[in-house]
Amino acid sequence: MSAEQTLSIIKPDGLQKNLIGEIYGRFEKAGLEIVAARMMHLTKEQAEGFYAVHKERPFYNDLVSYMTSGPVVVQVLQGEDAINNNREIMGATNPDDADLGTIRKDFAASIEENVVHGSDGPDTAAQEIAFFFGDDGICPRTR
Repeated sequence: MSAEQTLSIIKPDGLQKNLIGEIYGRFEKAGLEIVAARMMHLTKEQAEGFYAVHKERPFYNDLVSYMTSGPVVVQVLQGEDAINNNREIMGATNPDDADLGTIRKDFAASIEENVVHGSDGPDTAAQEIAFFFGDDGICPRTR
């Protein structure tokens, strides 16, 4: 498997719990490189646009409210099998179902406030990366 990229978001509850460094350490220990990063406070329009795929789902409005409730850190992770690797690091969406040692098992309060987001496949990753970083927001590692 060749190196790939995935989008990761540390959600408002992750920032509230001061977990940026802890989460970054887990990415790096797993062999993932952070090749783009930014802290931002999503507007309602940005959150609605990013989560448009869920617009018809009953949790959509709560998700938008949650994602705009405080700042987030958005990053692009790169590495061997980055999408699956990141999903293993995050754990199951519901922290009750997550494996021990995963971010969500260790830090998430609930399925609604589950600390992190990660792309679920290559097409989604490409769309999500473009949404936050456009065509020139990635900084390849040269050393």
